[in-house]
Amino acid sequence: MTDTRLTFIGGGNMASSLVGGLIADGWQPDLIRIADPDPQQTDRLTQRFSVAGMQDNRAAAAQADAVILAVKPQVIKSITGELAEVIATQQPLVISIAAGIRETTLRGWLGEHTAIVRAMPNTPALVQSGATALYANPAVSKEQRNLAESVLRAVGLTIWVDDENLMDAVTALSGSGPAYFFMFMEALQSAGAELGLPVETARLLTLQTAFGAAKLALESSEDAAVLRQRVTSPGGTTERALEYLREHGFEDHVLGALEAAAQRSREIATEFGREE
Repeated sequence: MTDTRLTFIGGGNMASSLVGGLIADGWQPDLIRIADPDPQQTDRLTQRFSVAGMQDNRAAAAQADAVILAVKPQVIKSITGELAEVIATQQPLVISIAAGIRETTLRGWLGEHTAIVRAMPNTPALVQSGATALYANPAVSKEQRNLAESVLRAVGLTIWVDDENLMDAVTALSGSGPAYFFMFMEALQSAGAELGLPVETARLLTLQTAFGAAKLALESSEDAAVLRQRVTSPGGTTERALEYLREHGFEDHVLGALEAAAQRSREIATEFGREE
């Protein structure tokens, strides 16, 4: 894939992290284009990565082997309208990271024979520690699947799903998931300060505890439930805290939060995927 040409439509944080990861993996900058309506944004990316930057989406997509739609769902319909003719003519792989927008909707806008991969990365991709689920439509070849995986693997873990409906659950779990952990960390830090710890001490203890727990889980072959049991001594402080969380519906609240996020993903598909 050393001669594969990539075009990113949208030059925001996710596109920037993907480009940075790809170049760190050895991708040639002169094979990458980024289109964004903000010339200052393209100038920054050009200076940072030595890639081609432009404002014209159609010109950027011309002769690309893969077009990555790194834009918000609110604007993707207008973007695909601009690109439809170019996509239909040269038939590149289209990778969309727009949350909630269905493959059938994208295919309706871009052409029935378009090879489309939906990707749901999350914000830890900004530090090459992301988790991305991928779904490919039947028009995607084996080589194009490998290409999509290579692009997203540059910023972390990639997992394929065979049922597109599961992308709503992925969005709810890993797509929105970092915010849940940040909220829990925020609550831990605040609670530590309420118990008398200096704010900075509570912050540092929270950050290192979160990092250590994640690292321990990543490096262990055991399930999270087993790891939890190992640090929960009968009659101890941890057991008392966990009992309190359970008694106040912790698991039910987590499930409810994910169900709400998944429902919003489905709503976005309807709201921004309408044919008008």
